[in-house]
Amino acid sequence: MRQYVMFKGSRNGLQLVLDDSVDFAVILDHLKSKLESAVVFFTEGTIVEVATKVRVLTTDQQEELTKLLAMYGLIFRETPRQDEIVENSNVESEELQILTVAKTIRSGQEVIYNGSVVIIGDVNPGAEVIAGGDIIIRGTCRGVVHAGAYGNTEATITANRLLASQIRIASLIARAPDHLDQPEYTEVARIQDGHVIIETVDI
Repeated sequence: MRQYVMFKGSRNGLQLVLDDSVDFAVILDHLKSKLESAVVFFTEGTIVEVATKVRVLTTDQQEELTKLLAMYGLIFRETPRQDEIVENSNVESEELQILTVAKTIRSGQEVIYNGSVVIIGDVNPGAEVIAGGDIIIRGTCRGVVHAGAYGNTEATITANRLLASQIRIASLIARAPDHLDQPEYTEVARIQDGHVIIETVDI
């Protein structure tokens, strides 16, 4: 499915990229669906920027976008700059926050956060976790997990049982190893020598 709406991490919070080839009503519908599918978006008060170089919004469109984002505790702000997008790991790790989600993430649900994410529960098949920092899952991971989503190659993915359908760190993609039996030990995925490796760890 074509992505008319995309979120990217920025130093200020989120940057919203809107397709300039479709009607704004389509944009709003897709944005609402994306927000509804997210289990947790940013904490209340997170700034969402829309670069005018991507799509110039009318006053009425800005008001509609402001109202929709406000329903999810997000603050709209238009900016003409695109150089705020975090495409590498230049943001210091201490600036990143940690989001804790104490529930199982079910099929069709997403958790998207620009810092690190801790899931106290399982990540079911069809669910997705995207984090700018590390991902730690205190349970079984069978969904899609993407750590270091905005270019942080130092990010890791840790799970009590790592059975993910897809593992991604920064721009590198891998699959969890095929276990004959469900592993009873914690594993961590990280980048080493340009490849994603998975190791057993004691925590």
